[in-house]
Amino acid sequence: MTSPDTTPNNMASPGHNFSPRLTGIDAARGAALLGMMATHLLPTFGPAPGWEPTWIGLTFSGRSSALFAVLAGVGLALATGKQAPRRGAELGAARGGVALRALVIAVVGLALGGLEVNVAIILVHYAVLFLCILPFLGLGVRALSAWAAGWILLSPVLGYLVRPVLLEANPPLQLGHNPNVEDLQTPGALLADLFFTGYYPVCQWISYLLLGLLIGRLALSKQRVQVLLLAVGTAVAIVSKVLGILAMEAWGGRAALSTLPGVRGYPLESMLQVNLTGLRQTDSLWWLATASPHAGTTLDLLHTGGTAAAAIGFFLLLGSWSERIGVRFLLVLSGPGAMTLTLYSLHVWAVSWFVDQPLPSGWTNETMYWAQALTVIAVGAVFALLRRRGPLEWLAHQASRLGSYRPAAGD
Repeated sequence: MTSPDTTPNNMASPGHNFSPRLTGIDAARGAALLGMMATHLLPTFGPAPGWEPTWIGLTFSGRSSALFAVLAGVGLALATGKQAPRRGAELGAARGGVALRALVIAVVGLALGGLEVNVAIILVHYAVLFLCILPFLGLGVRALSAWAAGWILLSPVLGYLVRPVLLEANPPLQLGHNPNVEDLQTPGALLADLFFTGYYPVCQWISYLLLGLLIGRLALSKQRVQVLLLAVGTAVAIVSKVLGILAMEAWGGRAALSTLPGVRGYPLESMLQVNLTGLRQTDSLWWLATASPHAGTTLDLLHTGGTAAAAIGFFLLLGSWSERIGVRFLLVLSGPGAMTLTLYSLHVWAVSWFVDQPLPSGWTNETMYWAQALTVIAVGAVFALLRRRGPLEWLAHQASRLGSYRPAAGD
């Protein structure tokens, strides 16, 4: 009997691998986890009346979650042949393993969605992204480059065209909350929200997984590839952000958008810098010209995809250096990065304890963040040193093995 191991090193990571390549990938994932936790626990806007963006909002909003998604694609590429994509029966087995892994992630996400928590939980969207990327797992660098470029260019336009139709339905096809088990009773609204009207619209976010697959098909252990990711990713991120700022501030975009009707929780200028979630983004083509976090536009995808590629290159370089000098200083990030499904779920659960409840005496949001961050680092480091998977990673790994099982000829 054969059961090829199709486990990707992603949010439901398979365990700890201390090669410089995967250490750098895990470290990037750990950094993304800590960044997402920061946006959940620390203010991204300053106090009224100015509501000025904070450094947390300017640094992590939109970028940390995009890095998670790109790393998912990288993990899938590493698990399905690296530079030589699997073919035939092996590819079919890999797809089966990824599909069952996605099911585990979706179940965890739906369970967490039932909690009262002021956090946009990514797991159900993440699971759907895994399923959507299955047809692309057998592609090489050239084909993935074409698909990624096309998706980044065209999916925002499709989202812009479809979104108003869904929002103007009666009732609107938008959940307005994290997907949970009860939403399975209204599959139309659930799917519409997951793909177009929700916090992480799958329609556009497939771009990140395609980009991750492309990155994962490169020779990531080679220093020139690592430097290329850092340099090209940084350049793309800078250019796309500059174009977005020019479109809004110099070419009249923000002035035009400010005249549109609608309720905004914060000044439009601040939201354009931190997070466009909650805005309908309809009735003006100027919405497609922003590079704002969570805008889901081409410039946003290029900017956050570029920062993700740069971060991956940076941490791969650090991983290679760590290996050369024999000091595992990246353990503080790679440890939690190898068990993010467990740690992310525990983080969301912990946050739910304090919804509409006072913090412990003497605690602040900053105290809460550092308490959780240090706990995440400590737990991840212990599991890494013991070379053990996290509990949910173990469950996802078993599901992957089950899904990828193919009887050998003659069994």
